[in-house]
Order: sequence, then C-alpha cells, then structure tokens
Amino acid sequence: MAHDPLLDTHESKTFPPSKHSPYTNTVIVRNNPSFFRIAREIAKNDKDRDEMFLVDEIESSTDAMKPIKFLHVPTNQLQKLYRAQYVRWVKQQTGKGKIERYSVLIVVGNGRGLLGLGEGKGLDYMSAVSKAFPQAVRNMDYIERFEDRTIWTEMETKFGATRIILRPRPVGFGLATNPIIHEVFKVAGIKDASAKVWGSRNPYHVMKAVVRMLLPGHMPTLMGNGIGGQGRTMEKGREMRSVMEIERDRGRRIVPLHT
Repeated sequence: MAHDPLLDTHESKTFPPSKHSPYTNTVIVRNNPSFFRIAREIAKNDKDRDEMFLVDEIESSTDAMKPIKFLHVPTNQLQKLYRAQYVRWVKQQTGKGKIERYSVLIVVGNGRGLLGLGEGKGLDYMSAVSKAFPQAVRNMDYIERFEDRTIWTEMETKFGATRIILRPRPVGFGLATNPIIHEVFKVAGIKDASAKVWGSRNPYHVMKAVVRMLLPGHMPTLMGNGIGGQGRTMEKGREMRSVMEIERDRGRRIVPLHT
C-alpha cells in the first residue's frame, strides 16, 4: 500500500506486556500536527503535481486560512464552473453606528446538471466573493433533468412574498423566464423551460427559491409536504402517498436506497 503523507502522519508508542496485561498495546495519536498544515506544505513544495488548493496571485500570512484553500478540487476544475451572482449593499446597525458591507449570493454549476448556492458578506466585494464561492462549491448537488434539457414536470413554490411556477417546454423552445431564473437555468444546464413570478420580484428571493426548487427535496416523506412546505396538520383518514404522487410534487424521481 502506498504511503499517504496526510493520513499516515501520526505519533505512536508501543507498550510491552506487563503484569496488568499480557498483550502488547500500541497507542496512536493522529492530527498532531494538524494535517491541514501538512497539506499546505505538500502543495507548496510539490510544483509538478496539479494543485489541490486554489492559491491567490498574492500570498500573505492573512490569506493562509481562506476557505477556498481547503476545497479538495483542482484549480482547473474550479475555473471551468459557471457562475451567476447577485450583489447588494447591506447595513448593520450597532451602538457605534452603521456597518456597511457587501452581500453576495452566488450560484455555481458545470452546465450539465450540477448546481450549488453560496452566500457571503464582507467589507469589500472580493472578501464577500471569497466566502460565498467556496460555500457554493461545497453545496453543489446534481439536479434531475428530463432528456438533459428541461425539468420533469410543472413545479410551484412560495418563498417569502415571492411565488414562482416553473414549466417544462418542448425541444427548441428556449428559456422564457425572469432574468434571474434565466441565469440560474444556464448555470444548471436547463435549456427549455418557462417560468412566471408573482408577488415580490426581489432577485435575492427569486434566486434562493429557484435553487430550492431544482435541488432535491429537503423534507422527508410525510414530514411536511415533502417539498419544503409545512403540510397539513390533520392527516387522519388519508392513506400513504404513492411514489408517483411524491415524484410529481417534487418534480424529480425517487431513487430507492434498498440493497
């Protein structure tokens, strides 16, 4: 087995048999020193291997702990990701006055069904993006696409005062949607779809609502409505929902996990 400089780095001590135990015992202490520091040293010294951490052009001691450094994704793969972002100016009221910061909501994907959402705040634009982009990469997940071009069925959601309906369309229809939804669909790899937005058209809410609709349902079956809502309080006399009904509500297939 090949030696792994990260996982195999440890301190060990062997205790021989004694009157208390007839066996030989070995105690291993791992993560001392931290394997994150070892990984940075390996990436710095090994110039021939593809970089495992995204290194900025200007390296400083304060940049050593940036979240982007700990993404175990090659630099060339990060540069190929598509992005769609929304930037706004926010203020935090404190006892000493108002603190003004940038807030960035960013969506990343590969244009082939991979999608992730991240949010970050900072005193300047670059610091906010440096927080939002790693979070979006970590949150990436595959979405279900019909024929790798559109959504499976019509979907509807409500996020705050924003209400959105997404509809699948035939081949060659294109994207007839809100500009924010249009950018999210391009990042996700959806080519034929239409959408309608009612109520608030706040880009912040629209982007979050669309990503929540496309990603797999985060509510378990019969816990809420299965697609993010609270569901009905009284379920007496109602039989268990079928797989087809749940798939139609969620807009994606259910993959069985039984082996």
